[in-house]
Amino acid sequence: MKEIPESVIKYLNKFELPEWELIKNDTRNYKLIIVIPAVKESENIIKLLISLSENDNTYFNKTLIVFAVNSVINSPQDIVEDNNNTISYLNSIINKTPSRDKIANKISCSGLNIGVVDINSRDKQMSPKDGGVGLARKIGMDLSLKSFDYSDSSKNILVCLDADCTVQNNYITEIYNFFNTQKCSAAYVQFEHLLEQNVENKLAIICYEIFLRYYVLGLNIAGSPFAFHTIGSTMACDSESYIKAQGMNKRKAAEDFYFMEKLSKNTKIHKIINTKVYPSSRGSWRVPFGTGQRVNRYLSKQQNEYLLYSPESFYVLKSWLNYFHNPEILSSNEYLNFAKSIHIELYNFLVQNNFEDSWNKIIQNTKTAGQINLQKTFWFDGFRTLKFIHHLRDKVLPMVNMFEALDEVLAKFYDFKIKRGDEIIPNFEIQLEYLEILRKIA
Repeated sequence: MKEIPESVIKYLNKFELPEWELIKNDTRNYKLIIVIPAVKESENIIKLLISLSENDNTYFNKTLIVFAVNSVINSPQDIVEDNNNTISYLNSIINKTPSRDKIANKISCSGLNIGVVDINSRDKQMSPKDGGVGLARKIGMDLSLKSFDYSDSSKNILVCLDADCTVQNNYITEIYNFFNTQKCSAAYVQFEHLLEQNVENKLAIICYEIFLRYYVLGLNIAGSPFAFHTIGSTMACDSESYIKAQGMNKRKAAEDFYFMEKLSKNTKIHKIINTKVYPSSRGSWRVPFGTGQRVNRYLSKQQNEYLLYSPESFYVLKSWLNYFHNPEILSSNEYLNFAKSIHIELYNFLVQNNFEDSWNKIIQNTKTAGQINLQKTFWFDGFRTLKFIHHLRDKVLPMVNMFEALDEVLAKFYDFKIKRGDEIIPNFEIQLEYLEILRKIA
C-alpha cells in the first residue's frame, strides 16, 4: 500500500481539524468516498442507504460511504438523540451486528462499506460559531483523504451527497467511470428534486428548481465560465483538486457555491449526465437559505415566487464577457469606456467594485498574457457575476414574470414554444413541462 502523498500530508497539517476520527470496520483504503453530513436524519438515512445498496455493485469494494453525523453545542435534545440513533444504526451495519431489522440486514449484506464520523457526542459537537453543513462536510472530506488508496494512478474521488437524497441505481458506477475515463477532476451530477404527493409542495419545488436552472441557463447564454450548478448533494472532485482548492469551507450555508467556485478556478467543472441524484423537496430549518428555506417561503406565501431575473441581464453580461475575455489585453480605461457603451450600470458596477485599481495591479504583477487572461476569470468570478446580476436587478432590470422570461429565452435560443394561454401563472402540468425542458438544457 502506497503511503499518503506529501501533498496530502501538507494539506492535513495545515487544514485538518484533529478533534474527530473516521470509524470504519477495516483498514482498507478506497478509490471513491461519498461524504454525507447528517443532522436529525435517522429516517431519511435508511431510504438513502437502500437506494445506495441497490446500485450496481461493481465498485462497492472500492467505495466508502462516510456519514458525518453532527450537531452543535447546546443543540436541542431531540436532535442529539436522533443523531445517537443514527450512529447506533450505522454502527450495527458496520459491525454486521445481527438484527431483526430486515432492511439493516439487507444493507449490511449488500457489500456497501460504511464509515461514521461522530460529531454529536458531548465532546465532539461543533461550536455554534462555525457549526453547520460546511464544517460537517469539511470534517468528513478531510478525514477521507487518509482513507484513499494512493497505490495506483486511477482517480481518488470525493463525492458529496445529502442524507435526505436518494440516487439512481447506476450512481456509483457512473461517477467512478466518468472520472477515470474522462480524466475529470471536478464535476456535478445531474439532479431532479423529488416531487412529493402534496400539490403545494410540488409547486414549491418546481418553482425553485426552475429558478435554479434558469440562472445556469442564463449564464450559459452569456458564455460565463461559471455556468454550472452549485448544489451540495451533487458535487464531486478528485483528491488533488480538493487539495488545490484548500478543501471545503466552514460556511453554514452556500458552502457548495463557494467550494465549486474555488474548484472552477483550478480545473474544469464537468457535468455527469448519465446518472441522477434526487434531492428532497422538503421545507427545512437546517440552513438559513437554499432549497428548504425557499420551499418554506413559498408555502408561507410571503411573496411572489414566480419571478426570474430579466433576460436582458444575461444579454448585458454576454456583451461584457465577449469583450472582456477577448485575448487582447487592454487598459482599465478602455474596458471601462466600453462597459459604459454596453450599459451604464455595468460601468457603475465595475467602478463600485474597484475595477480600475484591481486591473492595474493585475497588469503590474502578472508576467504573461496567458496569466493575465486567467486573472480575468478570477476577478470576474462566479460570486461577482451573481453580484452583477443582482446589481442590474436592483438598479434597472427588475425581476420579471417567470413564464414570460422562460418563453423569451427558450424561443430565442432553443426554438422551444410552450402553449400556456393567457395565464400569468399556468397550471401544474404546464409548469412541469417548463421544468422538464430546463432539465434537458440546463
